[in-house]
Amino acid sequence: MDESFGAGGFDASQIGGSGVQSETKAEGIVPLVIAQIKKAPDNFQLFGMAFGMVSIVGIVRNVEHSSTKITVTVEDHSGQIDAHLWLEDGDGSNMPALLLNTYVRVFGSIRNQGGTKALMIFKIDPLSSINELTTHLLEVLNARFLAEDFANNAGGGGGGSNTNTYQSTSTFNSNTGFTGGSDNGNSLGLTGKQLLIYKAVKENKDDQGISKQELHKKFSHIPLPELENIMENMTTEGHIYTSIDSDHWLPTDME
Repeated sequence: MDESFGAGGFDASQIGGSGVQSETKAEGIVPLVIAQIKKAPDNFQLFGMAFGMVSIVGIVRNVEHSSTKITVTVEDHSGQIDAHLWLEDGDGSNMPALLLNTYVRVFGSIRNQGGTKALMIFKIDPLSSINELTTHLLEVLNARFLAEDFANNAGGGGGGSNTNTYQSTSTFNSNTGFTGGSDNGNSLGLTGKQLLIYKAVKENKDDQGISKQELHKKFSHIPLPELENIMENMTTEGHIYTSIDSDHWLPTDME
């Protein structure tokens, strides 16, 4: 990967000495999963922090060539998105060879085209190692926590200082015996039901992951639609990922 993009995708140059982001210019690169892009407003921000470019890692599902651009459909565990590379004078000689069903890393800017989010490609390359996928997911988590920390401690814009993406609207049931504090899920910013479910996913020893049916049986007091919403949110944020199908999950930080 080009060193100019920086380790972890988080460009420290956009943060001033006081830890407060410059309000005049969106700079830096933030690693994301596709669902974060598709659900975000047009002016993408992460806990009030604006970025000039994003990076994703996913599988090439389709490639279409025209005289003016190349469109690549990229898919990760959270969704699909089209990424467009505009050609200069129809010259596609600088385009890397992209094979279907192989992983790539894409750097680009977000655009809204007729109500649909897309990426304008700045750089796209095949992964040299599948370990880059794991690294990217960790970078996604790290970027979110750094942005949240800056918002909470430095008064970042967008009201981020008072917002927790996964803050539960209900209190935790003390009868479960959970004590929190030192739990890994708690350090991820999860609370209440989210933290309870995350612990169950992490403590499950099945190589295929824990199923939706198992989780619902284990936490029968949580309505199925609410359980599904919690799992979707934690998947979007990169805390967990689907394994053998869309109804089995494993933790991202497997030990």
